[in-house]
Amino acid sequence: MSGCPCAPPQDSYITNAVLDKGYQMLYLDQRGTGLSTPISAATLALQGDINRQADYLKLFRADSIVKDCEAIRKTLTEDYPTELKKWSIFGQSFGGFCVLTYLSKFPQGLREAFITGGLAPIGRSADQVYQATYQKVMERNKAYYSKYPEDVDTVHSLALHIKSKGGLPLPSGGVLTVRGLLLLGRHFGFHGGLDTVHNLILRMKTDLSQFQFITRPTLIAVENALTFDDIVLYAVLHEAIYCEGAASNWAAERVGKTLREFQWLTGTPQSAAAVREQPLYFAGEMIYPFMFDNSPELEKLGAVADVIAKYTDWPKLYDEWQLARNEVPLYAATFVDDMYVDFGLAQDTAKLVKNCKQYITNGMYHNAIRAKTDEIMEKLFALRDDSID
Repeated sequence: MSGCPCAPPQDSYITNAVLDKGYQMLYLDQRGTGLSTPISAATLALQGDINRQADYLKLFRADSIVKDCEAIRKTLTEDYPTELKKWSIFGQSFGGFCVLTYLSKFPQGLREAFITGGLAPIGRSADQVYQATYQKVMERNKAYYSKYPEDVDTVHSLALHIKSKGGLPLPSGGVLTVRGLLLLGRHFGFHGGLDTVHNLILRMKTDLSQFQFITRPTLIAVENALTFDDIVLYAVLHEAIYCEGAASNWAAERVGKTLREFQWLTGTPQSAAAVREQPLYFAGEMIYPFMFDNSPELEKLGAVADVIAKYTDWPKLYDEWQLARNEVPLYAATFVDDMYVDFGLAQDTAKLVKNCKQYITNGMYHNAIRAKTDEIMEKLFALRDDSID
């Protein structure tokens, strides 16, 4: 679940590459973001009590998003000749999940579809998704500590400092806890992500060595790397994107607590000697209940997030029968070392979708569309233009 609006067209990384291929472009802020009825604690409160807010939020998944897209397509192309009424769609990450929902429900509106890092784990439960993605998160932790071995001790020292202070007040009014610090690993799956986290850890270490406290500029940088206050939709609905007919019940937390590397999720006290036997592992793209305790905006949404986590009657997002008969060309860039969309599960999905061509690489990460735009777009258009028969 992105929960993020689109960048203005002039600031988007793909605009020039797509225009150069002769396309017209329309960027859509998915419902609940940007110019499309943005969700915040205050706007959500207008819906009424917690149950009314939860019912409203249930309408912000991919099935509703693609209904919006199809309604917009029909309106925009009402006066177009028949051969121009279909459009091409492009989805990155959760946008790719939406593409597969679109192919399931409204294939008649599509000429072709492009996906980067977004072959959704169709038919898999939230538990199965996290059982897979935690493994990649552990790999990225090993890569981090291999690149920055000095951070093994530094992260432990920072954790002890934060714990000794009972948490560090953040400029926004939130609190940085040890568990909060370990959420920085969500950046590990991006190009340059290991460096991003190391730079923040180094700043904190340097502050402590010079002043015996962590300075406001550093805390602002850490907070900016962690906050969901401006993308609350992501936090509240993230696990729901994997749900069809079952509740997530905070799957990331439940699965994480079964793993030795993430025992910090249990809150079980450990001796200093036991803790130092191994590095503290950072979490990845996981949402946990405790995140709604230490953030000014998310605190207001903790109760409704719990209702969403326990909701069971989620409708189906994908039609496997339709996807198996899909006639719309689908071009997907898939990353072997994707920390957020598991490669093995993505390949299972690719086998379900007829007319799916992939560019597969182990030389790029999940955000390659931003970090290596020209290369990815070249590969996608090559899939479109080249024939293998």
